[in-house]
Amino acid sequence: MRIVIAEDSVLLREGLVRLLQESGAEVLAAVANKDDLVAAVEEHTPDVVLTDVRMPPGFSDEGLRAAEQIRQKYPHIGILVLSQYVELTYASDLLAGASTPGSGGLGYLLKDRIVRLEEMTEALDRIHAGGIVLDPEVVSAAFSKPRTNPLESLTPREREVLGLMAEGRTNAAIAKTLFLSAGAVEKNISSIFTKMGLITSLNDHRRVLAVLAWMNA
Repeated sequence: MRIVIAEDSVLLREGLVRLLQESGAEVLAAVANKDDLVAAVEEHTPDVVLTDVRMPPGFSDEGLRAAEQIRQKYPHIGILVLSQYVELTYASDLLAGASTPGSGGLGYLLKDRIVRLEEMTEALDRIHAGGIVLDPEVVSAAFSKPRTNPLESLTPREREVLGLMAEGRTNAAIAKTLFLSAGAVEKNISSIFTKMGLITSLNDHRRVLAVLAWMNA
């Protein structure tokens, strides 16, 4: 896997480079700001971009804006955004570009996950394969928001399934986590789509749309 990293903290940036190289990834560039990130992607066209949300000069949402810019020009490149805190708006903005078939994977993780190499590499593998990854704390925070229809109609089990879908889990992984059969998982997901009015479409990924609707409710 070929990766470009954007992180303004020297220590964290070098730590990421070392961790990813140890996991077998090829780090093509490691930069400290939005402009250098965009330039590095232009030069190398990586498989995945790993970027902080807040970078110079404004330390607001430069990394996210760079990710959106990269996404528009190179939709096949996977994007993993790292954040210090749970920021649901940022996560929703990122996922808004994930519903087009053929686009690269997307992920939003808290920086605390960096110290757990297995979680980081697993997330990158999912994103490289075109999947969606959300930090469990983001999922938990979104579920703590007041619910509005059609999400209020979901059963507790359907909410559990949707939460695991938001973390990027496959049907097989959901079945294993919840001790369900594959058929039961498929039945719950089908029910979620029906209750949320997500009909089969060639233009959108219903799993992503379900997660977005749930986060924005």
